[in-house]
Amino acid sequence: MSSSSREAILAAAKRTAQAHGYAGLNFRDLADEVGIKAASIYYHFPSKADLGAAVARRYWEDTASALESMLAETSDPVRCLRRYPEVFRKALATGNRMCLCSFMAAEYDDLPEAVKQEVQAFADVNVAWLSRLLSAAALVSDGESEQRARAIFAAVAGAQLIARSRSDIALYDSLIDSYRAVALLPA
Repeated sequence: MSSSSREAILAAAKRTAQAHGYAGLNFRDLADEVGIKAASIYYHFPSKADLGAAVARRYWEDTASALESMLAETSDPVRCLRRYPEVFRKALATGNRMCLCSFMAAEYDDLPEAVKQEVQAFADVNVAWLSRLLSAAALVSDGESEQRARAIFAAVAGAQLIARSRSDIALYDSLIDSYRAVALLPA
C-alpha cells in the first residue's frame, strides 16, 4: 500500500466527517470512494478509532499550519484576527460542510478516547493562536486573552453551525459582521 492510498483515505475521511461526523465514517463507503477494497483501509488504519484520530489530527495540524501561514503573510495580528473567520467559512463554501473537529465535538460522548484527544487539540490550537494574537494586538490584557480567545472560537464555530443548518453562507457572514459590531472580533 502506498502513501498515496493513505492520503486518499484521509482526504475521503475528512470529506465524510465534515458532512456526517465520526459516526459517518464507514470503511466500505470510504473504500468505494477511494477505489480500493475495504480491507485495504485496515492496512493503514487498524480500526475506525485509528482512522478517526488520524483524520482529526491531520485536520488540526493543517489548521495550525494555515493559521501560522496567515500570520507569516502579514505580521499584523489585528489583520489576522479579522481573517480568522475565513478558516471556518471555507468549509461552508465547500458543499456546506462543517469544521471536522466541531462536528466530532458534537459527538463527544460517543468518540473513542484517542479521537477525543485530537478534537480537544483542535480547540486548543485555535484558542492558543487567537490568545497569542489578541495579546500581540493589545486588544485585551494578557490575563484576559485566553478567555476572549475561547469566546471567539466558540462564536465563530457556532456561527458556522447555525449557517450550515440553514445552508446559508450569507447568514454566517452576517453573524461574523455582528461579532465585529459588538467588538468580539476586530472590525
